Amino acid sequence: MSGLSPDTPQPTEIRLHQQSRALELHFDDGAQFTLPCEYLRVYSPSASVRGHGPGQEVLQTGKRQVNIVNIEPVGHYAVKLVFSDGHDSGLYSWDYLYQLGREQEARWAEYLARLAAAGASRDE
Repeated sequence: MSGLSPDTPQPTEIRLHQQSRALELHFDDGAQFTLPCEYLRVYSPSASVRGHGPGQEVLQTGKRQVNIVNIEPVGHYAVKLVFSDGHDSGLYSWDYLYQLGREQEARWAEYLARLAAAGASRDE
């Protein structure tokens, strides 16, 4: 999920709403997404969340109140998000952010189902 494919939409605006804990993204193809910080945190592209291969994902729990405290640009292809729980690994490429936006509803439902199956909570 790193880097860019030739047809990757480029962000034209990235705005953090700390009060509502959401990241607003506008892309040059007209797409707009408002992604909750909790969603971005539980779908971090870092190895500590995704594991090192299929089936090695680590279920993130207790992240309902997490916020983004810093956004660091990485070249012209990604951002590094620093979260209030100290998590700061994983680069969010434009491809990956766009994919998270397009698949938000399905991914969020999958996350909630995984939490329920594990008897875990979004709260700490």
